[in-house]
Amino acid sequence: MPYANFKVPAGSLSAEEKERIVHRTTDLYAEIYGERARPTTMVLIEEVPDGGWGIGGGVLTLAMIQGDG
Repeated sequence: MPYANFKVPAGSLSAEEKERIVHRTTDLYAEIYGERARPTTMVLIEEVPDGGWGIGGGVLTLAMIQGDG
């Protein structure tokens, strides 16, 4: 079963954007593995709480990622 896991900042994507990620990811797996992969492709979008991740030893916030902070 193909599986993709996206971790995104909480509140950064609309329901429509999440749906687009699911559809496009499923389409990509089907393109690579063939249509047999479509029915079993799982896409998980996890929202990480603000300040719940970091890079290079520093904590990131949504404002920092968006360039507001």
